Amino acid sequence: MEKAVNTWSGSWVTRRLGVELTGDESLPDLLGLALRRNPKRAHLLVSNVLGKHVPQSPSVVYGHGVALGRRVRELLGDAAADAVVLGYAETATGLGHCVADGLGAAPYLHSTRRPVAGTAMAGGFEESHSHATSHLLLPQDPLLLAGDGPLVLVDDEFSTGNTVLNTVRDLHTRYPRTWYVVVALVDMRSPADAGRLEAFAREIGARIDLVTTASGTVRLPDGVLEKGMELVARYESATDGGEAAAGASGLVAQFPAPLGGLSERRPGSAGDGAVAQFPAPLEGEAGAADGGATDGGGATAGASGSVAEFPAPLGGLSERRPGSAGEHRHPSGARGTARPATDGPHPDDRPTHVTRVDLRWPTGLPDGGRHGFTPAHRARLEHALPAMAARLARALPATAHRVLVLGFEELMYAPLRLATELERTTGTDVRFSTTTRSPVLAVDDPGYAIRTRLVFPAHDDPADGPGERYAYNVAGGGFDAVVAVVDSAADTPALHAPDGLLARLAAHTPQVLLAVVPSYIPAAQDAPERPATMLPEPLRGPAFSSYAPEEVGWLLQDLSDVTLEAPTEEREEAIQSGGAHYAESLPVEYQPSEQYQELFHAALKESADRLAHAVGVVTETVLAERSPRPVLVSLARAGTPVGILMRRWAQYRHRLDLPHYAVSIVRGRGIDANALRWLAAHHDPRDVVFVDGWTGKGAITRELAQAIQEFEKTQGVTGFDPEIAVLADPGSCVRTYGTREDYLIPSACLNSTVSGLISRTVLRADLVGPDDFHGAKFYRELAGADLSVAFLDAVSARFPDVAGTACAEAKELLSGDRTPTWEGWAAVERISEEYGIHDVNLVKPGVGETTRVLLRRVPWKVLARAGAGSDLDHVRLLARQRGVPVEEVDGLPYTCVGLIHPRYTRGATGADGRAVTR
Repeated sequence: MEKAVNTWSGSWVTRRLGVELTGDESLPDLLGLALRRNPKRAHLLVSNVLGKHVPQSPSVVYGHGVALGRRVRELLGDAAADAVVLGYAETATGLGHCVADGLGAAPYLHSTRRPVAGTAMAGGFEESHSHATSHLLLPQDPLLLAGDGPLVLVDDEFSTGNTVLNTVRDLHTRYPRTWYVVVALVDMRSPADAGRLEAFAREIGARIDLVTTASGTVRLPDGVLEKGMELVARYESATDGGEAAAGASGLVAQFPAPLGGLSERRPGSAGDGAVAQFPAPLEGEAGAADGGATDGGGATAGASGSVAEFPAPLGGLSERRPGSAGEHRHPSGARGTARPATDGPHPDDRPTHVTRVDLRWPTGLPDGGRHGFTPAHRARLEHALPAMAARLARALPATAHRVLVLGFEELMYAPLRLATELERTTGTDVRFSTTTRSPVLAVDDPGYAIRTRLVFPAHDDPADGPGERYAYNVAGGGFDAVVAVVDSAADTPALHAPDGLLARLAAHTPQVLLAVVPSYIPAAQDAPERPATMLPEPLRGPAFSSYAPEEVGWLLQDLSDVTLEAPTEEREEAIQSGGAHYAESLPVEYQPSEQYQELFHAALKESADRLAHAVGVVTETVLAERSPRPVLVSLARAGTPVGILMRRWAQYRHRLDLPHYAVSIVRGRGIDANALRWLAAHHDPRDVVFVDGWTGKGAITRELAQAIQEFEKTQGVTGFDPEIAVLADPGSCVRTYGTREDYLIPSACLNSTVSGLISRTVLRADLVGPDDFHGAKFYRELAGADLSVAFLDAVSARFPDVAGTACAEAKELLSGDRTPTWEGWAAVERISEEYGIHDVNLVKPGVGETTRVLLRRVPWKVLARAGAGSDLDHVRLLARQRGVPVEEVDGLPYTCVGLIHPRYTRGATGADGRAVTR
């Protein structure tokens, strides 16, 4: 195999932009250079020994971190016993763990960008040059950072010092101490930045030491940011939007991989203490035309015997080389020719089997340091590692000689330790790297650090919204198998989707294994025994509902095989007598007549513009006032079509791909607490916006507020806002709405056939346990009559026509007084007394609620506002079919009100109410 032995993986950037590394001679062993889409810093220092972007021997990755930890232990002496180690997300979470291992008995915590409900934040800070900046500190033990012993801060590189300054400034205010130690693989500060750290230490009156493997500086010519961004744009445009890097050729680039300590000096290199420059750009080559051959000189590889080979493909399509698994030869292209890395599976790629491996991860053992990782945790992991690695080894094909263990963003340490154990106990050539959220340009050149790129959607429902994620230098790596290790929060449909990570990996390796580590969620006080991570993932279509899987995830359990339907009269008698709750059974699904279906289609055609306008108003209000990236949670099932329409509006108007779930809420029983627990484990509760179709008298609004208050009290989870966003608020019960008019919403005309073929929700003790989601049925047999998607499409098609007016009205509403008056509730109480009902639950105000009465309950009469027009055509038709009188009333605050037969028994007959009111 041809090898680019003397090519440094930063020379491509150096030749084109004039970026130079100066300093210790080991720097090119440790670092390469790449370019990225980042307006703050165009260049990226790519570590060869971190296990992030470059697949590397896991023992090399682990060894570098442990060696740094041992040096810290020597520095601290007796004070090491009181030290706490803090690592930085995302790239240094694993390195920080390894430093803590080398230090000995130190507990470890890493920052995170994943908010976790119920865990108090002990601090936070910003990383100025990073692609994603906000860091959270979420220790389970609130006293973890409160001690006065040394704090060891670990990052992969120390470039400006800003991140460390921000951290220390935040923590020192809360938990002052006298000694800080900063640890990094490389110190690349300028002299001015070095002086800032010393001045800051004097300012706070603390000692700050620095421990690194190597040091130097990055020399940046004037205008390098603009030139770098232009170069990135030019190369990315050449890929025509390709998603993954090209297949591998037979060429191999060598990435220096020191096995411990500094590598030997190269012949002719600077002596001890001397500063060597690697490499200076050739004269006149800085900013040279792209696509030219890479320089043959520059910095050479590291010491003999410390070079790790990594297949370095040239771009374009490639052919499999006979007799080798996963290695490729490109049919054309000269060695050293730079080309943008294209992507996508090869023409000869075959579907690859994905095997799930049960690691049997120890119960209660944290998956990493997001909430703290103690020496006791470390001991438990060490004990369990051999058995877990053996399970992976048994699942690997016998022909797998080169294996990649691929971690997941912040989840670096657990996959690294599994890879290290796999490497130690088998004869397999094991490499380790992790996925990342950082976008980096891929260029297929031996002198460039990022040769290939796989692109896939985020699959852990991140708090900052959906986006692309990346795996670098995996495609074309010659791997016979890839073991993807994720936490359970990331084991979502997006991971398994056709464009997901597993599919991307399957296009480039014969075998993909999936190992899932349980996401560790600190137990809240008085929390149920079953952790939120053990709750099932949301149900999605087409297996459950006729909606597309991305439109909504149902936090429900499927009760489709259970007979729950009962005759309407029997249900009503049981409900009013107190013998049963309405959520313990289901009404028989109403099958609309041909005339009624015609009314639905006519109403939809007439009201589509009005509905689209209201969708736009309420969505724009939510985005402006509640959250820029809300998590939509619709109240099943009437709220679910509205939630989907709001999600579609956000996509159409703002290109936002909002998460949307449907949950159950039951009057008198509250909202599904297990669904709230699932949401809190996967999203920031502050971003959750509850969605319903309309308000009647406001009973569900009040029910939700009480349920959230009770949930916070019992679960210790805060942040959920009980304010509901609705399409129509005729009862003036909420602040967030699309309209306060009471008009026909066509989805109210039908039951499951306009709601994804899902029943109303069920809560019955023999079917729903204390740790289960509420239930519902999927009426697959009604698919021929399903209008769910047709309804959504008809309204969505009107978005362009109403966008301007909807946005203008939302802006006007935001500046006005939207305080609820609850006038609907007052009207219901008055009607209840006037008609001798004496139970507000039997008075259902509004077009939507009246329709429900006629479809599901035993109606007594319908009150209609005098002069109400076509909005009531379907109500009048249903009333005639059921023999229910429609009484016109002057001054009615709603278009209509449905009255349920009061104190109903089977012996009560007639529609005038006389038999039941005496």
